[in-house]
Amino acid sequence: MLEIELKARVNDLGPIRAELFKRNARFLHRTHEHDIYYNAPHRDFAMTDEALRVRYTGGNTVVTYKGAKLKDLGLKAREEFNTSVESGEVVEQILSRLGFTKTAAVDKWRETYSLSDATISLDEVEGLGTFVEIEVIAENDKKQALATIDRLKKELGITGEAILSSYLELALSKA
Repeated sequence: MLEIELKARVNDLGPIRAELFKRNARFLHRTHEHDIYYNAPHRDFAMTDEALRVRYTGGNTVVTYKGAKLKDLGLKAREEFNTSVESGEVVEQILSRLGFTKTAAVDKWRETYSLSDATISLDEVEGLGTFVEIEVIAENDKKQALATIDRLKKELGITGEAILSSYLELALSKA
């Protein structure tokens, strides 16, 4: 599965939230996400453009692997695998024992909406600011996914440039 997303920095989430309600977007949830990122002992994820994350949110824990970003689409697109785990703490101990090292932590509050086969997230990221993400999962039709993202960007009044960096990369660049 391929995750294609537009991420843009915004000064105020209010107008975008209002447009979402105006367009009858379905509010899914508001959650706090605490993400711990790891680097591998056998290769440097910063060099290979991969990510391994343990995410704690709402009493659940999800482990995510993200492959290298695809450069040919103009937006952030990459292969992504997620799995829920019973205990994030146990996964973190396993990773540590295998030689993986913690790289960084990212905390954010996320409001999630569903509209037109897309997931729209309004993010308040600690130390980084406020962002909007429009994400479409593409099985085969990348062009349709890109068209959906472009249309929603215009409809929601998002004018900022696409940010291709992950929150992890943005956090590390501030360090």
